[in-house]
Amino acid sequence: MASPPLEQGVGWGIVLGFGAFFAVVMSLLTLAQKRYLQEHQTSEMFMTAHRSVKTGLVASAVVSSWTWAATLLQSSSVAYKYGVSGPFWYASGATIQVLLFAILAVEVKRKAPNAHTFLEIINARYGKPTHIVFLIFGLLTNVIVTAMLLLGGSAVVNALTGVNTIACCFLLPLGVLIYTLFGGLKATFLTDYVHTSVIYIIILSFLFTVYASSPIIGSPGKMYDYLVEAAKQRPVKDNEQGSYLTMASLQGIIFGIINIVGNFGTVFVDNAYWQRAIAARPSSTVKAYLIGGLSWFSIPFTLATTMGIAGVALVGAGALNPPPSDHEVSAGLVLPMAATALLGKAGAFAVMVLVFMAVTSASSAELIAVSSIYTYDIYRTYIHSGALGKQVIRQSHASVVFFGLLMGALATILNYIGVDLGYMYLLMGIISSPAVVPVAYTLVWRKQTAFAAVSGAILGLICGLIAWLVAAKKLFGVITLESTGDNYPMLAGNLTSLIVSGLISTVISLISPANFDFDITRQKLEILTDDEVVENTIHDDPAERDPAKLTKAFNFAVISSVVLTIVLIIIWPLPMYGTRYVFSKPFFTFWVAISMIWAICSTVACTIYPIVESRRSIFGVLNGIIRDIQGKRVTSTDINEKVASNEIVDDKA
Repeated sequence: MASPPLEQGVGWGIVLGFGAFFAVVMSLLTLAQKRYLQEHQTSEMFMTAHRSVKTGLVASAVVSSWTWAATLLQSSSVAYKYGVSGPFWYASGATIQVLLFAILAVEVKRKAPNAHTFLEIINARYGKPTHIVFLIFGLLTNVIVTAMLLLGGSAVVNALTGVNTIACCFLLPLGVLIYTLFGGLKATFLTDYVHTSVIYIIILSFLFTVYASSPIIGSPGKMYDYLVEAAKQRPVKDNEQGSYLTMASLQGIIFGIINIVGNFGTVFVDNAYWQRAIAARPSSTVKAYLIGGLSWFSIPFTLATTMGIAGVALVGAGALNPPPSDHEVSAGLVLPMAATALLGKAGAFAVMVLVFMAVTSASSAELIAVSSIYTYDIYRTYIHSGALGKQVIRQSHASVVFFGLLMGALATILNYIGVDLGYMYLLMGIISSPAVVPVAYTLVWRKQTAFAAVSGAILGLICGLIAWLVAAKKLFGVITLESTGDNYPMLAGNLTSLIVSGLISTVISLISPANFDFDITRQKLEILTDDEVVENTIHDDPAERDPAKLTKAFNFAVISSVVLTIVLIIIWPLPMYGTRYVFSKPFFTFWVAISMIWAICSTVACTIYPIVESRRSIFGVLNGIIRDIQGKRVTSTDINEKVASNEIVDDKA
């Protein structure tokens, strides 16, 4: 971008002001829940929210955790590069992992109900050597995800306001650090809800601006005309007829495959998603992940089908001049440039808020995920096995601060060497996906051995790295950031990492199978009993642990997630790819209408449904505040009376 459309003061105001606002508000909410709902900040509460969170809030948290800076920026960039296929493959290629994770989420409730992290389950099943290997994979995944968040966020803030990129890398997580320290996992759920709500509101405002009120575009028909003309002036390489209006896009489907493989690693090996499964009520787990996955689909699909291809139209209309450079496209700057061209400073400000919400909410999930790994899988496993209470909380706090500072430093280094968001996004699967199949087998297949799990993960990583670098060398004759960042080497590396790992762990387990008894993980992992606070027993509902109900939930998760996956990556897109269909104007209008309806339904599911579910808790807190204002202090006796009369039992959301 030639010059920042917003003053630096606006950038500092959002990065510091919004961060401080959320830190204060979420800290106050944590205190309110302690005072009026008796939610004491024990180690179990800090890390698992007492495993009592309801469907709507978990779904909203899943959406928020999965909405990275890349979700907003990279999806718009691939729409600008490949046309309508880009948003679809970004959305479907990163939705199916969340849907399929519903299977593992309910398996945690069935086979390791007291786990705090997925690595604890690996340790309980295979022992410490295997635990250490997957501990490294888990932490690498968290590092890669957080680096992408900060790289994308800092690039946007710098482009729109001129605020120093390095300062953004350190300041963006600052407010997150504060409210995570105060409120733990429950605070991240609450901020996830607020951030998700704001993200949907801004996306809907962009949607209706582009397709209804914009004087430049203003309708699907006008957008269609611009895209047809753009294909004549700047045809898309390897797209049918060079059109932006077709799913028959070779580069689009290659990106889709890379996206699918890469995102398996950053869901199945990211402890943030396991924590949300652990925190959910057993009865809510499957529904929450299915609702969350389908709701999340609408964010990249709708936003990029709106703003990404609007970038193409605006270049054609002369409103975006000069057009984005290749570096700006890779850095994810199509979205802010298109928003600024459409709405001026208001559009730039909206993108700033949008990206801030995505970066900080996903960062909070990563911070608490790393904190739980350090606390339970390093400190309590290898340093002080009997730690409880204040010791655990203190270590959790220290790890949150350390990881936040570490990631600011790493993002700074990556900025200096020229690694941007697009590069990291394509690379992530090579690093994280070798652990996917062994981690999944840990809960769903009793025959996998420790040797099979470790061999699959390590050899998959080695083979993936070799395939990536060899492909870059063979295709381009040299190994550089540019050659290794191309789609074809990344495709080779991603596929090799996942497939080799899966084959090795499967074959070795079949040759010399184990016969693991999952009663071991049920009994070996225990809920911590803090020494300074008596746990509130209202969270422990035997009906929630009914084996028959959990088995039924597992069967539902398998059928629904597999069917939805087949629809999203085979039945819907491949016929349009195979027939080389180029959209007509009525079909494109229908396509836009689908994105609009999906976004509205998702907004209802993630913003209104959680409030309806938690209405009693909300009224309880408001009533407590009013009583305090009136001088009628809420006492523990009041709370106990409400518990006894079942007024609070169902309110722990």
